[in-house]
Amino acid sequence: MGKTEFGVAMHNFQTYPEIPDAQALIDYGVRMEALGYESLWVWDHILLGVDPHFPIIDALSLLTAVAARTTKIRLGTGILVLPLRNPLVLAKQLSSMDRISGGRLVLGMASGWYKREFDAVGVDFHKRGKIMDQNLDIMYRLWTEDSVDLESPPYNLRASVMFPKPVQKPRPTVLIGGYVDRVLKRAAVKGDGWLTYFYLPDAFTNDWTKIRTFAEEAGKDPDTLIGANQLPIVVGPRDKVEGPMNEWLNTEWDFASWSQSTPDSAIMGTPEECVEQLMDHIETGIDRIIFVPYKYETEQVEAIATDIVPKLRAA
Repeated sequence: MGKTEFGVAMHNFQTYPEIPDAQALIDYGVRMEALGYESLWVWDHILLGVDPHFPIIDALSLLTAVAARTTKIRLGTGILVLPLRNPLVLAKQLSSMDRISGGRLVLGMASGWYKREFDAVGVDFHKRGKIMDQNLDIMYRLWTEDSVDLESPPYNLRASVMFPKPVQKPRPTVLIGGYVDRVLKRAAVKGDGWLTYFYLPDAFTNDWTKIRTFAEEAGKDPDTLIGANQLPIVVGPRDKVEGPMNEWLNTEWDFASWSQSTPDSAIMGTPEECVEQLMDHIETGIDRIIFVPYKYETEQVEAIATDIVPKLRAA
């Protein structure tokens, strides 16, 4: 990708009894384009939580609505839980979204972690890795081949013709999310790169090195891979913002015990301090940083776009 690009996350989930405001979220997406962000990223779940539970607007419906109101900003899923979806239906929906957006779709995908959600949908949680690989293979073929013959139970594709194809050739970029080695290998071999979450620079470098090695072992050029990291950020005097930021991270966010995701990854301080911390990430060779601004506050989103991103781009 060359220089690091800068995206921003969208708050399409809330903690009950709050409910996400669909129109406000679409307006937010339009505003992110006006502020110059390279990409906009939505979270994905069908069901999440019990007490508390988290009302969430469907990621793909929301991105489609934003696509209709924008022209430049790339539209990303961060991260779509792939095994929960029928791969043929999803391939059709995503190719249509790529058409609607004029080729702006970026797909972060993962195998998922929330067993209760899998049980409710009727998908075997313990086979999710195998299902994910199967779904990727089916979708890739439908996007790139004129006619697909494939028996991959329970799917039996006989002269299956899916048009129109995505605008992007050969298909939209697919970044794989996850932490363990078998997932990093999937990112290297089956995906176009890796999308991770709240990683410190050293941790990112360690796993990115593994991914590049897996690609080389598979005969794939590691320089073609894309690396991305979602990072929490708050701009302001550190003595004033650090306490609220830590409270937010430790009450509204999950950090998988088997990963190197950590609230310590938070970027905090004045614009100059934030730039200094972010330069450590850029020096890893990362292709895209996706900002998760403190509570998605308008003031924060605008400060990042006007006081931080221009300095990073000029560096």
